[in-house]
Amino acid sequence: MKKSRLWGGLAIGLVLTLVIAGCGSKSSGDGQTIVIGSQGSDVQIWKHIAESQAAKDAKLNIEVKEINGGVILNNATKEGEVDVNAFQSWAYLVSYNKDSNANLVAVATTYLEPMGIYSGKFKSIDEVVDGGTVALADNPANTARGLSLLQAAGLIKLKDDFNLGTGTVNDIVDNPKNLNFKLIDDTTGPRVIQDVDLVLIGNTIAMEGGLNVLKDSLFHEEISVDTKNSINVLVTTSDKQNDPGILKLGELYHSEDTQKYIDENFDGTKVPVEKPISYLEQ
Repeated sequence: MKKSRLWGGLAIGLVLTLVIAGCGSKSSGDGQTIVIGSQGSDVQIWKHIAESQAAKDAKLNIEVKEINGGVILNNATKEGEVDVNAFQSWAYLVSYNKDSNANLVAVATTYLEPMGIYSGKFKSIDEVVDGGTVALADNPANTARGLSLLQAAGLIKLKDDFNLGTGTVNDIVDNPKNLNFKLIDDTTGPRVIQDVDLVLIGNTIAMEGGLNVLKDSLFHEEISVDTKNSINVLVTTSDKQNDPGILKLGELYHSEDTQKYIDENFDGTKVPVEKPISYLEQ
């Protein structure tokens, strides 16, 4: 009877061990496997990192999973379909956590990809006409980001306490050109350039539409304290935020090899930012 109980206890222990081992990123004799979810041009970058010698030296088997849609990507991370994701700004993460009652965590900064103001009608901001229509992304983080950029360009003035993560057009206190605002699916930005006077487009989407923010926009973001909410981050769940393999991803992104690859393929539009997460939280 005692022997039977002993074997039963060992069997239960073995099952628990297997369950625990199956959670999160996986380790083996060949190294740790980490699944990273991404979209757009970031998929290309992470595939390069996955195949790099630096990843092999770190004993990381990086599997890149392309998932289109910010909310879908964050949900996949929350539910453990991927271990970490690479696509979003700090403001987008904060907004998602608030709206979804989630607790995803940023573990490293990667880059600032400037948002730009584009037009098919004007060659400069000074030419913008009275009563013009401006298209803004319809998700909270990018709506606020676009409004902040319009203020930086001198087209509007926002409340002093404007929230860079959740602010809306209702926070405009001065609109000297009487601009009209239209919310759009931000992925359609390049397609509506000819239909509106101005459109705010993030650079990943702009590049997919054949636009270069540094060359084709009328005005674009610059790195400063005012744009720190737009810095992109690597994101995971709170229980994985101290995983050594996941933390290593930030180092791999900022390695000399990766940055050389990005410079050669993205014309300087992904400006590297290597800051502690505490910088974003201030």
